[in-house]
Amino acid sequence: MAGKVKWVTDIEKSVLINNFEKRGWVQVTENEDWNFYWMSVQTIRNVFSVETGYRLSDDQIVNHFPNHYELTRKDLMVKNIKRYRKELEKEGSPLAEKDESGKYLYLDFVPVTYMLPADYNLFVEEFRKSPSSTWIMKPCGKAQGKGIFLINKLSQIKKWSRDSKTSSFMTQSTKEAYVISLYINNPLLIGGRKFDLRLYVLVSTYRPLRCYMYKLGFCRFCTVKYTPSTSELDNMFVHLTNVAIQKHGEDYNHIHGGKWTVNNLRLYLESTRGKEVTSKLFDEIHWIIVQSLKAVAPVMNNDKHCFECYGYDIIIDDKLKPWLIEVNASPSLTSSTANDRILKYNLINDTLNIAVPNGEIPDCKWNKSPPKEVLGNYEILYDEELAQGDGADRELRSRPGQSLGPKGSRLRDAGRTVLTTWK
Repeated sequence: MAGKVKWVTDIEKSVLINNFEKRGWVQVTENEDWNFYWMSVQTIRNVFSVETGYRLSDDQIVNHFPNHYELTRKDLMVKNIKRYRKELEKEGSPLAEKDESGKYLYLDFVPVTYMLPADYNLFVEEFRKSPSSTWIMKPCGKAQGKGIFLINKLSQIKKWSRDSKTSSFMTQSTKEAYVISLYINNPLLIGGRKFDLRLYVLVSTYRPLRCYMYKLGFCRFCTVKYTPSTSELDNMFVHLTNVAIQKHGEDYNHIHGGKWTVNNLRLYLESTRGKEVTSKLFDEIHWIIVQSLKAVAPVMNNDKHCFECYGYDIIIDDKLKPWLIEVNASPSLTSSTANDRILKYNLINDTLNIAVPNGEIPDCKWNKSPPKEVLGNYEILYDEELAQGDGADRELRSRPGQSLGPKGSRLRDAGRTVLTTWK
């Protein structure tokens, strides 16, 4: 197709702009004809809103799905996962199998979570079952660790509720937008410090679901050694891994930014815990990402003009069980270190190669299945069409609880993509 891609962005980040310019694309304003708009979540709301929205043409694409918040708002993500479990249970799916205590065997990957104040009574009931537990409160729509605090007494919730009622600038709607989750107080520690995983996942279509995992994710470490001691509940340098918080810590290292590559984590775990359990852990991480996407796929507005790169946050506990903490719609493109900058530049480069094939003017009618050569550091995580054709989904339904590791590796050995049976 002749002509150069015309691009717009409202996020002034060099890792984006350098990638557009490298391709020889042409910058235009949002009021002109554009083909590619890398926009903030605020702007996407206007593009698809009933009042101010407009119809996108076949040669226009954007980097968010219209209602991405079904996955990226903390309360809605949990609500959709709960609904997905119930539906699988109703269908009699082996995926929804439970143990004697009523816990899901395969779908228990989000910490117990309630919405406040709506679920207050349910929360109190749960709290009283294990009064020594710690809970973490988060505002639903905020990022970078803002507004988060830990509690271990009901009186602290009552105080929060009172304070927010009396505070004049707190409207009813903002007061409602909190989630409270059971705090994972036995995180896997490395060098005595807590960390989480930031993994990048690209979705090109939800129905059929096609998603890619970026191989170069990283771990974010706290600067202060972890202690479950209740006297340190207010010390966010102990509990929250967000760079936006940790960079203000006395021990923050500006060279490596408190980060490790996922590959380093893998090597560390293989040497300390063994290859088999490490493979199982990473298979389980991939599994929970695919299940979270399947949970929101039915409610996602699968607009053909959209793709999205999500930042998944995962915590691993000391039993090597991964937990999905949250999903970000606009993972930070700010670079905290030189390596970070290279990673994010390459992330955008590889994302564009999949979203805008050959750097040519997009055509939304095109089947979004790029050849393997253009994936760069992405690998296909799940392709629903392939999986159904493969009978992988059928196999799973007839044989739940397959061990994820060996089965998956046998498939890979047979020269096929990473389509393990559990997918």
